[in-house]
Amino acid sequence: MAEISDVFFVDGVRTPFGRAGEKGMYWNTRADDLAVKATIGLMERNPGVPADRIDDVAIAATSQTGDQGLTLGRSVAILAGLPQTVPGLAIERMCAGAMTSVTTMGASIGVGMYDFALAGGVEHMGHHPIGSNADPNPRFVAEKMVDPGALNMGVTAERIFDRFPHLTKERSDRFGMLSQHKVQAAYDAGKIQPDLVTVATKGADGAWGLATEDEGRRPQTTMEDLATLKTPFRPHGRVTAGTSSPLTDGATMSLLAGGGAVKEFGLTPKMRMVSFAFAGVQPEIMGIGPIPSTEKALKKAGLTIDDIGLFELNEAFAIQVISLLDHFGIADDDPRVNQWGGAIALGHPLAATGVRLMIQLAAQFAERPDVQYGLTAMCVGLGQGGSVIWENPFFDGKKKRK
Repeated sequence: MAEISDVFFVDGVRTPFGRAGEKGMYWNTRADDLAVKATIGLMERNPGVPADRIDDVAIAATSQTGDQGLTLGRSVAILAGLPQTVPGLAIERMCAGAMTSVTTMGASIGVGMYDFALAGGVEHMGHHPIGSNADPNPRFVAEKMVDPGALNMGVTAERIFDRFPHLTKERSDRFGMLSQHKVQAAYDAGKIQPDLVTVATKGADGAWGLATEDEGRRPQTTMEDLATLKTPFRPHGRVTAGTSSPLTDGATMSLLAGGGAVKEFGLTPKMRMVSFAFAGVQPEIMGIGPIPSTEKALKKAGLTIDDIGLFELNEAFAIQVISLLDHFGIADDDPRVNQWGGAIALGHPLAATGVRLMIQLAAQFAERPDVQYGLTAMCVGLGQGGSVIWENPFFDGKKKRK
């Protein structure tokens, strides 16, 4: 008989993230091969988990076509050498793809149907720019369901500034600059590298190389630099390349397990899933989506925002993160938030990012036995938000003295 189970995040890895486009390190690499590398790396890191015990593989991609098509979960499982008895599926929720892979597989584990699952995402934005394979229904605009600008994420970010005038461009610029600085500090301290899977790459000149670190970082960024950048989404606007996540290629993969499987194989999970929620908002201002999804997830967990000791918030745009922090009364530079920087520096390969947030939170949990709960949250195109609350299995009950 199936039994309700706890859901554990056992481990997660990712490829280094590359700049999208012809000059990026993955221009000559297939999207599905990035997901294959992440899958192989994850299984090699967890030799105690029998491959034939994986119950399902969920891999997300926003543009499900070309080298991101063909039911990624199944095709990648085969290419990665998993037994042919292991099934797989593809998932699509734009930016929250990998997050939805995790929550969908987690729910299947939670109701006792699965023991183990792989969940992740991949996005090759160089091969598949956002929306390039889509044909939006003309009724959206003709019947005024959705403003045409809602499909341009930068335009939706500008509208957050319009709605909340006290969230200034200067605050946004400072957040963007600090993200770059925090990511470099995390690299210098060796925090990011342990969870990266090296990928062989082929350059435009035919020469082979190795992708070992995230390509898009700009650690020298200053406030003066950011003040001079163009505002591509609106004349005299406030959103710039320095406060937006760059176009990025990359893949992520996580291993999830139920309580029985953790016990059976003597595993040491990195996190326990407490609750998750998704919410819809006006597509025209999609960046505020994580506010209601976080409120829903907190309510499901019986927690308040004050119980969250670490935050991993996707930096689609600096203003998007600041709007959530402002709503919950958290300072822009609160040390609990994005300790090792975020997508402004690392990049945001749409459907892959959710698990990148989880990988970083899990690594921070291991260092912070004084923290019991953490949050991974992100905004989602077409007006959605996604949030997952996690518990730290290393929590020792001793709160850190302020």
